Amino acid sequence: MNLTQRPRRLRRSGFLRDLVAEHAVRCEDFITPLFVLEGQGVAREIPSMPGYFKRSLDLTVEHVKVLRDHGLKCVLLFVQVDDALKDNAGTEALNAEGLMQRAVQAIKRAVPDMVVMTDVALDPFSSFGHDGIVEEGQIVNDTTVEVLTKMAVSHAQAGVDMVAPSDMMDGRVGAIRAGLDQAGHTDVGILSYSAKYASCFYGPFRDALDSAPGFGDKRTYQMDPANVREGLREAALDIAEGADLVMVKPGLPYLDVLHRVKQASSVPVAAYQVSGEYAMIKAAAAQGWVDEEAAMLESLLSFKRAGADLVATYFGLDFARLQHGQA
Repeated sequence: MNLTQRPRRLRRSGFLRDLVAEHAVRCEDFITPLFVLEGQGVAREIPSMPGYFKRSLDLTVEHVKVLRDHGLKCVLLFVQVDDALKDNAGTEALNAEGLMQRAVQAIKRAVPDMVVMTDVALDPFSSFGHDGIVEEGQIVNDTTVEVLTKMAVSHAQAGVDMVAPSDMMDGRVGAIRAGLDQAGHTDVGILSYSAKYASCFYGPFRDALDSAPGFGDKRTYQMDPANVREGLREAALDIAEGADLVMVKPGLPYLDVLHRVKQASSVPVAAYQVSGEYAMIKAAAAQGWVDEEAAMLESLLSFKRAGADLVATYFGLDFARLQHGQA
């Protein structure tokens, strides 16, 4: 064949492929979600997330040290709250001595350089399991935003680097930004879950924190999976209100949304490889249907290819160990 163009020339060896690779995944790209429990010396594997644990605060701090030693630089904290502390007002979320506040303080003391982010939403603290306050069977927006703002300020007072509102209430980014600034926390950033879809892929996460909604679903505030333009609108509104980073969640089923948001965004864009995505890879690998390492790497690369600057993933430490040549 008389071919001038032979693209396979650039695929002949691993070194050559690496030389011309268009995208790469790095440990610095990852946000590592952590689940924190009360107690001492407690580590419980999450059944629907094989290999992933929720830990008491003392073990969480030790785990963060391991993450740091493997080159991971950012954690996102979630807490499991005892049912006795839950109510419809999210009272425990504002407790200066609450588990989330103590977790921030302990991690920043032990690993000062670690970037610590906190989830800002009411579902772990709600007796109804919803992200907002419930009145007459409805999740009310503005009253919820008032509580979320106080929650974010409480986290800032504990020393957090960035708050991550995941609730999808209207106007909460602007309110949180104003609240943080008025309280003197102008350096605390906001990672907004801007395009968070009402997805079936959150199931294992809700198992982990016992935060499934007690009635109905979350479709009146999380986004319709059919919509793309709505995600662009949400991201634009959040940026205008002061978001420092925006996020698309879930990840793999919404790579098209991620790509569109990245093209339109003036701030860095994150994707969240959610619990269901992690669980599917783990389950398929356990059956011998896919190679777990290869599936992990390919899925993480897909986020970077679609435009993600950052990826929240449960595979962060697995990837880092692979990079360090550890099993």
